[in-house]
Amino acid sequence: MRRFIVGMLAVAILLDVVYWALWFTDRSAIASLDTQAYYQFEDAFPLADAWLGLTCVMALVTLLRGGERALFWLIAAGSAGVYLGSMDLLYDLENGIFTTGGGGAFELVIVILTWAFSLTVLSWSWRHREELLGRRETEE
Repeated sequence: MRRFIVGMLAVAILLDVVYWALWFTDRSAIASLDTQAYYQFEDAFPLADAWLGLTCVMALVTLLRGGERALFWLIAAGSAGVYLGSMDLLYDLENGIFTTGGGGAFELVIVILTWAFSLTVLSWSWRHREELLGRRETEE
C-alpha cells in the first residue's frame, strides 16, 4: 500500500501541474463554463493548489526517504485536498456544473479524484502513524 500512496502522490503532483498549465495556456480545453464568474472562481485557486502541490511533493520526498516528517506532510496534503475538494464540490453543486456536458463530467471526475486521494492519504497515514514516526517495523 505504501507504493500505492507514493503513486497517488506522484499522480496528484502531475495532475496539478498539467491542470494549471492547461488553464493558463488553453483554458477552453478544461473549462466547464464560459462565464466571467466561473473564470474568477477558478482564478482564485492557483495559490491553494500550489500549496496542495507543495504538500504532495514534501509528502512524497519524506515518505521515500523514510523521514518522520512524512506523517506531517501526508496529513497536510490530505487535508488540503479535502478543503479544495469541498470548495469545488459546493461551487459545482450550487452552479449546476455537473450537468453542463463534458465539462461538467470532467469537473465531477476532478472532485471524485480529489476526495478519493485525500481520504485515502489521510486514512492510510493515520493508520500507519507509528510506523511513519519510526516507532515500529513496516508491516507492508
